[in-house]
Amino acid sequence: MAGDEGRFGRIGEVRACWCPKGVRPTVPKQQVRQYIYAYAAVAPELGKMSCLILPYANTQMMNLFLSQISLEFADYFVILQLDKASWHRSNCLTVPENIRLIFQPAYSPELMPVEHLWEEIR
Repeated sequence: MAGDEGRFGRIGEVRACWCPKGVRPTVPKQQVRQYIYAYAAVAPELGKMSCLILPYANTQMMNLFLSQISLEFADYFVILQLDKASWHRSNCLTVPENIRLIFQPAYSPELMPVEHLWEEIR
């Protein structure tokens, strides 16, 4: 299987605010960044995919995702190909018994089949 995360969101500018009539407020310009992360793992040979939409890309969320894959593919021993994101290699990462992680070479997204999924969604 191949796994990856995609970040989706928006960047907006907040400029207006409400105030009583006759009062001119000072409103600083600020940028707002709102993101969600789609975690996906594909098994091309089986034609199956596992996905979660989570609020962050960190070790805790990766642990949830690995648990989900472990449950969905409980009948299989899963070799999961990942990039070298810090939360994929964290010492706090809990890898289930039926999953082994392998890491792809740096700067080689063309080797990751799930990258094409993000191209389609975006």
